[in-house]
Amino acid sequence: MAHKIIYRTPYLLSPLVFLTSGLLSPLVFADDTSIEVIEVHGHAQNKHLALGSTESLLSDLGVDFSAAGGVSNLPILNGLMGDRVKVLVDGAEITAACANQMNPPLSYISANQVTSYHVVAGVSPVSAGGDNIAGVISVNSIAPQYTQNSDLAWHSGYVSAKYSTADNGRNFGVGARLASNTLSVNYQGSFSDANSYEDGNGDVVLDTLYRAQNHSLTAAIRDDKQQVVVKLSHQKIPYQGFANQYMDMTDNTSYGVTAQYKRAFASSEFTGQVNWHSVKHDMGFFSAEKIGMMPMKTDAEDISSQLKWRINLDNDSSILLAQEYYHYSIDDWWPSITGSAMMGPNDYKNINNGKRERIALVAEYESQNSKKLWLNTGVRIENINTQVSEVQAYNTGMHMGGMHIGPSDAIAANTFNAGSRNKTDTVVDANVLINYQITNVDELQLGIARKNRAPNLYERYSWGVSNMATTMIGWYGDGNGYIGTPDLGVETAHTMSATYTKLAKDDSWRVSTNIWYTDVSDYIDADIVRNFNSSGIDGNSRNILQFTNVDAILYGAKVDLSASIYQSEQLGQWQLKANITNTRGKRDDNSSTQSLYQIKPLQTQLGISQQIGNVENSLLWQWVDTKTRVDNNRFENQTDSYHLVNLSSKAVWDAFTLSVEVTNLFDQYYQLPLGGVSIAGFKQDNATGFTQLAGQGRSLNLALSYAF
Repeated sequence: MAHKIIYRTPYLLSPLVFLTSGLLSPLVFADDTSIEVIEVHGHAQNKHLALGSTESLLSDLGVDFSAAGGVSNLPILNGLMGDRVKVLVDGAEITAACANQMNPPLSYISANQVTSYHVVAGVSPVSAGGDNIAGVISVNSIAPQYTQNSDLAWHSGYVSAKYSTADNGRNFGVGARLASNTLSVNYQGSFSDANSYEDGNGDVVLDTLYRAQNHSLTAAIRDDKQQVVVKLSHQKIPYQGFANQYMDMTDNTSYGVTAQYKRAFASSEFTGQVNWHSVKHDMGFFSAEKIGMMPMKTDAEDISSQLKWRINLDNDSSILLAQEYYHYSIDDWWPSITGSAMMGPNDYKNINNGKRERIALVAEYESQNSKKLWLNTGVRIENINTQVSEVQAYNTGMHMGGMHIGPSDAIAANTFNAGSRNKTDTVVDANVLINYQITNVDELQLGIARKNRAPNLYERYSWGVSNMATTMIGWYGDGNGYIGTPDLGVETAHTMSATYTKLAKDDSWRVSTNIWYTDVSDYIDADIVRNFNSSGIDGNSRNILQFTNVDAILYGAKVDLSASIYQSEQLGQWQLKANITNTRGKRDDNSSTQSLYQIKPLQTQLGISQQIGNVENSLLWQWVDTKTRVDNNRFENQTDSYHLVNLSSKAVWDAFTLSVEVTNLFDQYYQLPLGGVSIAGFKQDNATGFTQLAGQGRSLNLALSYAF
């Protein structure tokens, strides 16, 4: 098998760089290569067993997830979640078009479609992406492959399937590629279907079922200086349960187009990209596991463009100039229910003609002044505008005894419409990243950054104040209700990070230690407006909260170890990997007990793997500490410590790959520290209260893939 690989990795600091919690990470590729263009002769080793959600891929890179739906969990970097993490899919931004963020960017691509992915946590180059304070996750499916033949012909394909016992989950993937020396056409498809999973006690965790399918068709054409790529994408999710939300997803239908152009010049490189993504999203109820009769609808569209010009100043340095434009529009309305006095006769207009527009200019300098020193520094200036039109409540109130009695939402709508609904912010991001090779086996990385994120439309313009209206808002899975604040300010984070890496002279082991500290001005949190109790049972209270700006501090440390521990012809090669991570976050308002929401407690992992011939075996042990630092404003639950053991074995025979895995081997019952509360369980039996969402019990997972 021969490979010709042409690649450029502008963010790769040195061979010693690896993922850290607070500094620049390298590109981590699903096929273990840094790809721009690949010419492949023969079949590459079959690696299409990754099916379903991309969460399984990114978790290996240290990304945590806040529980949501089966394919819609929200990524967390350095204790920061939601919109604070910038997620790019093939370089494009997709905005979560839902009051509960049920359709986040990562939900639009399945694991088998991914060809490369990387994570830049904390201190990231300004060119990696703006409008975030936590970091950037980039997931790519575009990687054209060509042959040396001038005729367009069959290149490669695969079919994959996976089954999991805990949720009766079925996942299927398929891919097919045609290629010549100038043309490449690639189709990737996936289908996922799962019932609600069982926990370690054998009980069904209600409302965790889902069904989803994703399709993409990519065509590329090139010559010796330039390349054009067009990708068409489509997703259909007919239903997806959200155990920790009051509503479920009853449809998510989207279409997207991405067009990329790259051209190389004598001493520079130009890249241009345009993106369009449209989604129709419905919320309601579809299962007896969580019943109700309230529809909610969202239509949204993302349009963006990115122009980048990298100019080589000499053999060791370059400058990047870029201009980016992002336009997001959304209508979010709740259709009236015939015969309902409360939810009618009008449609409830939640976000009416909402717009969020960003224009950015970027300048970045990068140099490798010597074999030991690498520098990246840059500035990003963004103008961000948000606006909405007038809104409408279900009704304007009732007349009793000659007096007009207006419900709270009708009054709130009038107040909202009379106020300012158009706000513009100008923000400046900047970073300095230094990588110093102390010796051949010692490396030090230092970074400092200023990053900004403007509020999303729901944080600013969710105007309803009633219990029903407010509990429809929020992506936290906490059972509380939220009210927007039109004059909410921009989050500004200043982050410092340092990583020291030590490598054995014979490359038999590597240890890395990372520490980071983030100070956030105008962090968007929530203060209590009032309390409510829908069940009337003591202990079942929730809060109505309003988004507000506070100051916050987050910090943490991580230690990673990898080592080759044994090797022989009879027993193969044995590897050890271990890590420990600790993150803290609190409001900086002289309240040392007020922790930020969903900060994961101390956790550690220890894994041993064996590679012998075409078989790879692994044993992974994970321990998570007791969660005692909680957000009392949100009634966040404490959780007990737990440990999980996973076993897996994978064998490759030419074009076939077979995988057998047992997760949660000892069927441990545990509650997810980042899981939120089980609203589905509460609605079926409110006497149990708002219990923490339980994790998945033991599951036997079987996967098979065939490449052709």
